[in-house]
Amino acid sequence: MTNQTLRQWLLSDEPESRVQARAASFYNNWLTLRGNAMAMIGLIIIVALVLTALFAPLLAPHDPYVQDLGKRLMPLGTEGHLLGTDSLGRDILSRLIYGARITLYIVALVALIAPVLGLLIGTVAGYVGGVADLVLMRITDIFLAFPRLVLALAFVAGLGAGIENAVLAISLTAWPPYARLARAETLTIRSQDYISAIRLQGAGPFRIITRHIWPLCISSLIVRVTLDMAGIILAAAGLGFLGLGAQPPSPEWGAMISEGRRFILDHWWVATMPGLAIFIVSLAFNLLGDGLRDILDPKQGGQG
Repeated sequence: MTNQTLRQWLLSDEPESRVQARAASFYNNWLTLRGNAMAMIGLIIIVALVLTALFAPLLAPHDPYVQDLGKRLMPLGTEGHLLGTDSLGRDILSRLIYGARITLYIVALVALIAPVLGLLIGTVAGYVGGVADLVLMRITDIFLAFPRLVLALAFVAGLGAGIENAVLAISLTAWPPYARLARAETLTIRSQDYISAIRLQGAGPFRIITRHIWPLCISSLIVRVTLDMAGIILAAAGLGFLGLGAQPPSPEWGAMISEGRRFILDHWWVATMPGLAIFIVSLAFNLLGDGLRDILDPKQGGQG
């Protein structure tokens, strides 16, 4: 099949199969995303971050853990250290490259835990209603009443410092918005005529929720997850900055800023470089999230 024939197949107004319909929908969404220059910039940065994390051993010019006190606090571009060195003589660029792995690890785990937990709680509350809805939503409101970072600090204080505990703490503070979103979607969907028809055919609540409500909530959750990535990265960096996230000598970006704050006036690059990395990656996720919102949730995209 030539490229022209494939394009015609994807753009057909009368798909002949479910596979063709799904492929056409995906292709049309891709064309819309590709037309959004800012979203594409965000996507390119995120892809570059993923590739950097995957090929960190090949890209890093130095070992990120090797200390050389004779080369401590060297400025940018000195003796092969493009971004300088830190207070222990470690190459900052290499530590940023390996730190991308930690950032993606945290983001991936939180993105797997928080939306799934929020989706489960929100759909159950919205579909069952009554006392279950009241209890689950009041619990959600309690979590929403506290600032995310403050609540994460409380959880980490109880669980202990460490990257896994930081991931768990961030996940436990990130699920309430997903629960409220899933509940709102469920309240709209459960009143539809086709849900009543499915119920009359003998389908139970579990089948209705998992087969007919969850798939319709996914697109909104994907948009919300992408837009929340910046907050997750900042929360992880905040915990690392306070010494409650990844522990030394791990090259976590927040911990690198914490170390460099002592030298911010005379050796600004030690804290500035990881700060710029956090800023660029957070901005990339926000740009991509806006683009996905225009595709997957046109009503909100139009309002924005």
